[in-house]
Amino acid sequence: MHSNQLLLEEPIRMASILEPSKGSFFPAMTKIVGTLGPRSRSVEVISACLKAGMSVARFDFSWGDAEYHQETLENLKIAIKATKKLCAVMLDTVGPELQVVNRSETAITLKADDNVILTPDQGQEASSQVLPINFAGLAKAVKKGDTIFVGQYLFTGSETTSVWLEVNDVQGDDVVCAVKNSATLAGSLFTLHASQIPIDLPTLSDKDKKVISSWGVQNKIDFLSLSYTRHAEDVREAREFLSKLGDLSQTQIFAKIETVEGLTHFDEILQEADGIILSRGNLGIDLPPEKVFLFQKSAVYQCNMAGKPAVVTRVVDSMTDNLRPTRAEATDVANAVLDGCDAILLGAETLRGLYPVETISTVGKICAEAEKVFNQDEYFKRTVKFVGEPMTHLESIASSAVRAALKVKASVIICFTSSGRAARLIAKYRPTMPVLSVVIPRLRTNQLKWSFSGAFEARQSLIVRGLFPLLADPRHPAESTNATNESVLKVALDHGKASGIVKSHDRVVVCQKVGDASVVKIIELED
Repeated sequence: MHSNQLLLEEPIRMASILEPSKGSFFPAMTKIVGTLGPRSRSVEVISACLKAGMSVARFDFSWGDAEYHQETLENLKIAIKATKKLCAVMLDTVGPELQVVNRSETAITLKADDNVILTPDQGQEASSQVLPINFAGLAKAVKKGDTIFVGQYLFTGSETTSVWLEVNDVQGDDVVCAVKNSATLAGSLFTLHASQIPIDLPTLSDKDKKVISSWGVQNKIDFLSLSYTRHAEDVREAREFLSKLGDLSQTQIFAKIETVEGLTHFDEILQEADGIILSRGNLGIDLPPEKVFLFQKSAVYQCNMAGKPAVVTRVVDSMTDNLRPTRAEATDVANAVLDGCDAILLGAETLRGLYPVETISTVGKICAEAEKVFNQDEYFKRTVKFVGEPMTHLESIASSAVRAALKVKASVIICFTSSGRAARLIAKYRPTMPVLSVVIPRLRTNQLKWSFSGAFEARQSLIVRGLFPLLADPRHPAESTNATNESVLKVALDHGKASGIVKSHDRVVVCQKVGDASVVKIIELED
């Protein structure tokens, strides 16, 4: 546990809290992942979401078919062109998710102290007496006294929209449960979660594989969110599957930790995955409530030290129906930023929420305020100590670039890169200024055709805190034989000026390769 993440003036000037926030080209250094759905799939709304600060669009295949999501993605492409805001695409798998199917979509009211039967017989109609489920092995996995939760879009904790069941008896393939709280389940699909009970289903289902190999390949997805990751082997199997799908060999895999099983194997999963999503909806059920914050702080810290993005979910549930978050939710968002998370993931809030644009804007403003008091100096020292000595060549250059930028109070760090690795390492040290990652495309061939790399690398930095990509002209090499690569640097600086992040007499730190050497230099801009 680390308690020095907050940096405030002492004594705190209360009047400064009332000062209006200053606008910026980048709403916040912390990124926002928005889930697109019924309330957020039109060109107009997606455009507004991009302007408000969304940098990654998540497509949740727990519901909706490929055709529906394709229409949404085509609208996203139009919005990107209209707003000139880059946005990455994340495909979220269904995984071993247990579901209750309500074909009639009639609202189901469950009363406390009543009994309800969970049955794998999906031919039955869902009712207050019987809930058909998509898993035949539940009766073998549970025992008397086990806890099961059922709700829509995971569990809000609201006593009226999710129900807590306790297993009373197992009768053949059916599970008889006592209803612990009165609730009304509305909609066609509810998620079922058996608390701390291993479910014997593959992490990457046949349905997931079909969606990835068709929709995923067609759209060259940037990120795969691997739902219910329980072991490092899950990530390895997913990577092996992607490696056979052409361009998707570059797709980054984000392990979604949402069960005690995933928590238990967290260290090994982190080693294999490209990033981590802390799915607090399910975790909040598998873990005692008082333990959730502890897991978040520990997991985010480990991600930070490994230099891998940490994404936190379920932060402003109440904004699904309300224009403002609760005070606790606003504090929760800020604490996630102070813990060190890279991105906030919005699910139901943007998928079916009434205020998707306002939610993104509000979360962005809270993140920006928290970033102002993030104790970067303490974080930097801690990271350097963790990495230890001797540092790798790249790690040394990255930390030196950040140290130099902080010492000279640079407005921005500009990093020239082909793979994006150097820029991500700089962002790992959490500089207080934005990092412009100038991605230089590389020409490559598969013996049949020539193509430029770079688009994946640029978009994949959109989930890393403080990292903002620019895709350079492929005629400019990332490795220069001269001391400077004036033309591409000028493009980056012009972009910085147009964005308002650099101005005359500002200092800029530039990091690039010159021949076999890596160079960190400080430039002072002229009028």
